Amino acid sequence: MTTQLINQALEAGAGVVRLMPTWVPRSFCVPGRRLRLHTDDLYALGAQRGGIDERWFSSTTNADNGPLTPGDEGLSYIYVDANNKVTLKEAIEQMGADILGQDVMDQYGGWVMYSKFFDNMYPLPHHLHQSDEKAAEVGMVGKPEAYFFPSQYNFALNTYPYTFFGLEPGTTREQVIDCLRRWDEGDNKILNLSKAYRLELDTGWYVPPGVLHAPGTLCTYEPQRASDVFSMWQSLIGDYYLVDRELLTKNMPPDKHHDFEYMISLLDWEDNVDPNFVDNHMLEPIPAGNAAAMQAEGYMDEWITYGSEWFSAKRLTVQPGREIKLTDPAAYGAICMQGYGRIGNHTVSSPAMIRYGEMTEDEFFVTVGAAKDGVTITNLSSSEPLVIMRHFNPGYPGVPAIGGGQ
Repeated sequence: MTTQLINQALEAGAGVVRLMPTWVPRSFCVPGRRLRLHTDDLYALGAQRGGIDERWFSSTTNADNGPLTPGDEGLSYIYVDANNKVTLKEAIEQMGADILGQDVMDQYGGWVMYSKFFDNMYPLPHHLHQSDEKAAEVGMVGKPEAYFFPSQYNFALNTYPYTFFGLEPGTTREQVIDCLRRWDEGDNKILNLSKAYRLELDTGWYVPPGVLHAPGTLCTYEPQRASDVFSMWQSLIGDYYLVDRELLTKNMPPDKHHDFEYMISLLDWEDNVDPNFVDNHMLEPIPAGNAAAMQAEGYMDEWITYGSEWFSAKRLTVQPGREIKLTDPAAYGAICMQGYGRIGNHTVSSPAMIRYGEMTEDEFFVTVGAAKDGVTITNLSSSEPLVIMRHFNPGYPGVPAIGGGQ
């Protein structure tokens, strides 16, 4: 039955399927109210689960949100019709060669990234995501991630549009350990060892595993590897929120919960104290082709996430009244940020407001066959651009390196 539903969706969309909104709460976060989710639905999953401040895209990854987490939380569903749906995870498990290509299944085993909107009212604690080596100790995989701050979802900057990254050059391991020892004394003052950067709309950052970061309050588009591994290193946020020490040790082996030397080993030390951190981690949009030629055809395609072996992303802008045929060498997920029109056989539109549980017309998954053949994208507005983000699995050829090159 599941295979029949998958085929039905693929045939109806000629290889382009609609995805249902995937909402994820976090008990330690306060919703930033910019996800276009109706304010009455911010706590739709119950106050004890926390507010909804994330929407996940093209996800085959379960959210790790504690014992009350439903089995399908974080998973994207393919919309078949009003009465039928199937997870993207199931679809790829059953028909991965058709959806992603046999070469991708052989090399990566499936869809190993996802993206999301992260939307918080307040900054997050300084934290890191473990490397493959360290994550494997708790049965997980490492997590690099990237940020992009879309102007379409940032009509308000909220309380703190700055992000701390890494540690100041010259910081010692002993200074960091001293902060961790002081966890139960209120503010462990780890931010005293770091530097905050003012966030700029329509730019981004790449954050490898082992790099400390305390995200600010811009609504963020985040392509990342398919993992939910993390370790929080800051004990108090802004004198108003105490961070449970359990979030420091959550993804550490039980015998390491008080081993400070082990905790320091989670850091990529050289990357954290890099004096050229901005040059090596900040991401400016890069045209994905000849800019003048694209502009002449009424569109612009730009790399916005690059530099990682595990994922990449582009921003497509189609001018009012224009139609293009977009080709890519790989499957991708897509989220419409602004405007309305057509993507293949489907209507596409960016919603002004969404009720929890409602279907939208803004999220899609494009199979490798459709991507290679080309997807016709039409902007039906006479005045507004159609803007679509596309997120890709590893292996996309020609992804730029940070600082230039490929």
